[in-house]
Amino acid sequence: MEFLEVKNLCKIYGKGENQVTALNHVSLTVEKGEFVAIIGSSGSGKSTLLHAIAGVDVPTKGKIFLDGQDIYAGNSEQLAIFRRRQVGLIYQFHNLIPTLNVVENITLPVLMDRRKVNQKRLKELLELLGLKDRQDHLPNQLSGGQQQRVAIGRALMNAPAVMLADEPTGALDSRNGQEIVRLLKESNQKYGQTLLLVTHDENIALQAERIITIADGKVVRDSKQNRTPARIEDRRSEKRERRAERP
Repeated sequence: MEFLEVKNLCKIYGKGENQVTALNHVSLTVEKGEFVAIIGSSGSGKSTLLHAIAGVDVPTKGKIFLDGQDIYAGNSEQLAIFRRRQVGLIYQFHNLIPTLNVVENITLPVLMDRRKVNQKRLKELLELLGLKDRQDHLPNQLSGGQQQRVAIGRALMNAPAVMLADEPTGALDSRNGQEIVRLLKESNQKYGQTLLLVTHDENIALQAERIITIADGKVVRDSKQNRTPARIEDRRSEKRERRAERP
């Protein structure tokens, strides 16, 4: 089932000699609940694509449909509501409010939307993210990995339809980075949310179900990962055979 559809998307910055084409007629579809990694070199357009899907960066041309809804069809107020309720956006840097504790940072989007906090969901998220014993701590009392967990909790609190992560492990060491990816995968599986993750780390990208490669503002490759148990065992057998053939 096509849940997200990007059609002929273009994004151009500047004019004349200073004009830069960040996205050049990009089209793709993503199924509901799918985990997709978007990779590409710096300046390839991968973050621009993510921010356009998030409703943060208005495209120059083209359309984006989420669950059949043209996200840019409404006015600015409707777009803001879409961002708050349908999209969970995670950046490389945590962007936490320094004067708010863990619970207050996580529940901030709900309160800004003038809605009641779902205490059951909050408790579930604190346990999922390993923050139950840190809920009263301020950001400066947390490690970098813990702060990024709070950012994930904030993105998940509104139960968004799609999670968009822009280099979420870029500011973390390898161990914390892997933990953040594990948590994102777990939330993807637990809540059935569609997950798009921009990364330059090939090891992280290989954990996704599908990898989309962007270059010069275009999709140059779109490949699904074969993760069936049989295929995994085949790879293990191939490795064992290669080791056995070595002198």
